[in-house]
Amino acid sequence: MSSDLISKPRFVPLDLLRGNLFVRPVRSGLAITAIAVQVVLVLMIVGLTSGVVSDWGKRVEGVGADILVQPPNSSIFFALSSAVMQESVGDGIAALPGVDEIAPTLILMDQKYFAVVYGIDYRRFNALSQGFVYREGRAFTAADEALADDIVAQARHLRVGDTISLLSHPFRVVGIVAHGKGARFFIPLKSAQDIAGAEKRVSMFYVRSKGDTEGTRGQIVKILPQSKIRSTAEYVSMMNSSNLPELKPFIRTMVGLGLVISFLVVLLTMHTMVLERTREIGILKALGYAKLDIVRLLLGEMLILALVGSGLGIGITYLTEAVLKHTSPRIRPGGCPGVRIGEAG
Repeated sequence: MSSDLISKPRFVPLDLLRGNLFVRPVRSGLAITAIAVQVVLVLMIVGLTSGVVSDWGKRVEGVGADILVQPPNSSIFFALSSAVMQESVGDGIAALPGVDEIAPTLILMDQKYFAVVYGIDYRRFNALSQGFVYREGRAFTAADEALADDIVAQARHLRVGDTISLLSHPFRVVGIVAHGKGARFFIPLKSAQDIAGAEKRVSMFYVRSKGDTEGTRGQIVKILPQSKIRSTAEYVSMMNSSNLPELKPFIRTMVGLGLVISFLVVLLTMHTMVLERTREIGILKALGYAKLDIVRLLLGEMLILALVGSGLGIGITYLTEAVLKHTSPRIRPGGCPGVRIGEAG
């Protein structure tokens, strides 16, 4: 029979693609799982980093201040702050015509709870906004009393009247407040200074202006030219992983590693497919398939595996996010594909 009478295939049938995938379910399943795992890891790691940064910015914004006054060379992550500013500096700031309220704050990091603790002058800190919203209890009045926000209280099963060890010192929880005021725990400023050995010193000042934020900021800059004075809006805009040079290499590295590993998985799967299907490829050639048709068949199979693996990975990430919302209250998820899952002390 003349070869001209044989109709040569011009495309790869979908039935052949599906058949090749299901005839080797173990190999297909392993490839899909490997790709899904890489997708989950990349989304979770990047989301964790972004979530921590975003959550911290929102909590600082919730304090109610317009301006943040920090010492020179201070970190934008308050947990890394040191008590180097004299508390008396606040008197000069408070005397400025544009300042309505100022709250000196000593920021400490509790290693046991891995949580930020604010040492505050309760009256002045509470006056920055509409004040603490109490879920239970009252304000602290004694040196050994503390407030906890509802997130850490739920995570640590804390109730009013419980005694906890903060900064290696016993404190009695007298109030549980709504989260979003910067820290997880609040203790009297004097107690925090005694614990840190920072008499009459603070980490920063929260300042509320009388309305003209930039004008008030300029006034503070004149008396404290060496300090870092930022508006809250500027600070919140900075709290983005893309704006933090320290995090960019980490995020890019993790994304790059995920892509490389996924590529290697796909490459290894394709290599295995070609090796174990030499006879099948020969039959396809005999049936009239060109080399390009066979390449399309292999690429089509890998594309299906990659799409299914990626979809499965995103689905698992969404599921993980939903589970974490209920099982780990301190982890604040914010949705895929960014998957802003983070825990910011």
